Amino acid sequence: MKPEAFLVFSGGTAILPDRLVPNARLVCRAGRIMAVGTAKTIKVPRGAEVVDARSHFLSPGFVDLHVHGGCGADFMDGTPEAVRTANRAHARHGTTSIFPTTTTGSPDQLDAMLDACTQVQSGWQVADGARVLGVHFYGPYFAKDKTGCHTRSGRRDPAASEYRHYFARDIIRIATCAAEIPGASAFYQTARRFGCLVTCGHSNASWTEMERAFQAGVRHVDHFWCAMSSVSSLRSRFGTPMQGSMAEFVLMSREMSTEVIADGYHLAPELLRFALAMKGADRLCLVTDANRALDLPPGEYRFGPATDGTLFRSDGHVGRMPSGDLASSICGLDAMVRQMARATQAPLPQIVRMASLTPAERAGVAPLVGSLEPGKLADVILLDQKLAVKRVFIGAQEFDWKSGKIGYKAPP
Repeated sequence: MKPEAFLVFSGGTAILPDRLVPNARLVCRAGRIMAVGTAKTIKVPRGAEVVDARSHFLSPGFVDLHVHGGCGADFMDGTPEAVRTANRAHARHGTTSIFPTTTTGSPDQLDAMLDACTQVQSGWQVADGARVLGVHFYGPYFAKDKTGCHTRSGRRDPAASEYRHYFARDIIRIATCAAEIPGASAFYQTARRFGCLVTCGHSNASWTEMERAFQAGVRHVDHFWCAMSSVSSLRSRFGTPMQGSMAEFVLMSREMSTEVIADGYHLAPELLRFALAMKGADRLCLVTDANRALDLPPGEYRFGPATDGTLFRSDGHVGRMPSGDLASSICGLDAMVRQMARATQAPLPQIVRMASLTPAERAGVAPLVGSLEPGKLADVILLDQKLAVKRVFIGAQEFDWKSGKIGYKAPP
């Protein structure tokens, strides 16, 4: 399609942040949305290419803030091929904007990951899959007792000389650090100066430590209830009286947002309902936290770099460590949307918002993506009545479904 040509989605039900629009019409040009309305109010421009969306939902493309890989690739493999492979896999599941997420690793491994993401971002084309809008700098600054499936050997406390080097790369848009470890406040303040969404994760922080983190710029915590403090876990640190944890601080603080892994294996339905009721759809994000086993058969894989990442096993439903503990998800955001809809019975605009506009707002990219609004990038997915992804358009260009099935063999 020529850049000046019109692309029109017609006949479906558009999912807007606050309502559904039946018999919708969405007009796009030059990769952006020009108009959104109904077939009665918007005419099809002469010569436009028309996408028949009847019997489908027109949804904004999903935005994943927290994702490690897919289809055999982990972003920490540190190659453009790995980044594109994972991005194609997630595009098949409706993700059009992605924030590749680091794990614990050596400085060289983190540099390679940032290099690969920068290269893919600068030369992006729709065949590459989801568009890289930035990197989520997640590992290695975790608490010693909260590394989860990440390699413990790669965990360390933040050093200004190291993280300033990473921030200077100008691709990090989300930055995580455990609140209780030495140097956390300085890390948060630096991340805030670089315009990042500043987050706390893999942490056993107390309420008091979260208050200090909030003052330093933290406004988000990663995957709620997973690798985070609780009242009982803090008792082993501080004794009695028992203290408030990250969970209580986030639930009490309106400005704080969080995320859930709604794959049906990390959190029970009542926890998803509780999180939505407490935080609301404008402060709760759906994320995949997906690893390289996404779209692959059950078997043994590595979480993080293929050379020395942690071994885990996919059972076809979720990743698990040899101990039986969870090792991130193997599902795309479409599965998270369906599970959240089943568990909460919330209105569809709220469900989709948590996978699109809310993460876009929190990451500071909502002027570009996250909703079907004039001026934004024409990232549109067609969902059937069961919320399965049928077609994906990124910047008004259709993503080749078959390209998302290209396999990837990680280096030995």
